[in-house]
Amino acid sequence: MAYDLVERRVFVTDLEVGMYVSRLDCEWSDTPFPLQGLPIASQADIDRLSRFCKYVFVDMHRKVVPARVVPAAPAARPAPNPRLVARHTYADTVSFEEELPRAREAFDGMSRFAERLVDDIQSGRAIEPGAVEEAVRPMVASVLRSGDAFFWIESLRRRDSYTYQHAVACSTLAAAFGRHMGFASEAIVSLATGGLLMDVGKAQLPDELLGRSGPLSDEEWELARQHVSEGMAILDHAGVSDPEVRDMVLTHHERFDGTGYPAGLAGTAIPLSGRMAAIIDTYHAMSTPRPYRPAVSQHLALRQLYAGRDREFQGELVEQFQACLGVYPTGSLVELNTGEVAIVMMQNQARRLQPRVAILTRKDKSALEEFLIIDLMNQPDSLRREILRTLPVGSHGIDPREYFLP
Repeated sequence: MAYDLVERRVFVTDLEVGMYVSRLDCEWSDTPFPLQGLPIASQADIDRLSRFCKYVFVDMHRKVVPARVVPAAPAARPAPNPRLVARHTYADTVSFEEELPRAREAFDGMSRFAERLVDDIQSGRAIEPGAVEEAVRPMVASVLRSGDAFFWIESLRRRDSYTYQHAVACSTLAAAFGRHMGFASEAIVSLATGGLLMDVGKAQLPDELLGRSGPLSDEEWELARQHVSEGMAILDHAGVSDPEVRDMVLTHHERFDGTGYPAGLAGTAIPLSGRMAAIIDTYHAMSTPRPYRPAVSQHLALRQLYAGRDREFQGELVEQFQACLGVYPTGSLVELNTGEVAIVMMQNQARRLQPRVAILTRKDKSALEEFLIIDLMNQPDSLRREILRTLPVGSHGIDPREYFLP
């Protein structure tokens, strides 16, 4: 039932759990929070909000159920690997255009390796750790040089195999996330390797199970969950000892509130690399078409992750992941206020709502013969284009690869 919005101005220090913040004293785009509002489900929400605002406006009609309390980590949990500590600040060292050829070469190498990796495992051949690192390092180097170029190339990927597409995407996301977090380059290589091997155990599952378009039975679900133990067995057989890689394979289906598997770990009992892997794995799965459901836009996938903060996923890490990818991640299909459809090519860090885009259609959604690149942050006043909404992959029959791939 619709109602008239009734707002009350409240200082952040006076906020209470259960309130719903509808407006800020600054732009939503200058914060890591969603653009449509913020439910105050815990004291942590208030503390985070206080970093950005002095006062807010509260929707007096909306109430919020407090967040579920997460169990404390066991005291016996080993100290985190000191490599996963923020010590570096990265900045692009080459332009987007300069990096594109190297990004494309690195992507092609990773894609070929991922295909070969699946074939090797299914044929009973062991993983060669050195070969994995050799495939991952050029991608990590590209991501460290430019935050957008490799993502742009990856967004134009082939979509004929979810298995290796997911491996390459998760590896790339892990590298970008590690860069954003300020980890050392060798730690980022470990995270990228973990992302590539995260679901390696699925190569041991029946094809008909992975390609099922309908719901799984209880027995099939239990079989699908075995990909974690199968993955660890593959790492053991190959002699992979890197702790970040092993943690990511073992714990990427654990959840911050203890509802995940295989061990039901909760909170910081899940290693940091595993908490990051859970976010990466879920984000890519939601934003990629599957046999049993269509993809959602990358923007919506980020919002759904945010909705699960401090429940399925650690809230601070979700916010960092959002900041890493931007409001409209590179490769996102968007509709402009003019009616034109565009794809996001590059982020503008100073204005997260105004990335550089390539316009692909006219206002009536008919395809352009040649794309038009526009920087939404630097436009003439005579025609101000803005992003109106995001679109799922394949909207209006648009395939960006037809414009950008030879």
